Amino acid sequence: MLHAKIIDIKKKKIELSNAEKFIASSKYGASIYFVGTVRNLNNNKKVVGMTYDSHDPMVIKSLEEIYQNSLTKFKFDNQAVFIEHIKGHVLLGDVSIVIAVACKHRDQAYELSRFFIEEIKKKTPIWKKEHYENEDSEWLEGNPIQAE
Repeated sequence: MLHAKIIDIKKKKIELSNAEKFIASSKYGASIYFVGTVRNLNNNKKVVGMTYDSHDPMVIKSLEEIYQNSLTKFKFDNQAVFIEHIKGHVLLGDVSIVIAVACKHRDQAYELSRFFIEEIKKKTPIWKKEHYENEDSEWLEGNPIQAE
């Protein structure tokens, strides 16, 4: 079971309660929530905000492919995965991504959560522009998309 969505910050925010509702079930014994936020320092530069941009249809396709790969890789009996990533300008401490996973056992949930964030960083077309204290900004170099 997968929920994957890009959230336009101009229209709404990511709500952790939506993730909680999506993965809630008595068939799961473990839930993990990964919440990514904008931090204040990167490469010795003081960050005041971040702009995320994405090619939304490609992002959704990538997230669906990562989910399908997880089914093959892990072969867990049941799993639920909720992913929402922000698009637009966010400030320090604001949520940029939520990944919530639920599985039968805690070791599965930890493994699956880590798998998703690492695969998203490697394979999903989301771009980040940092905004700095001195009013400069720059697009960050990403990871090349890896073909399998």
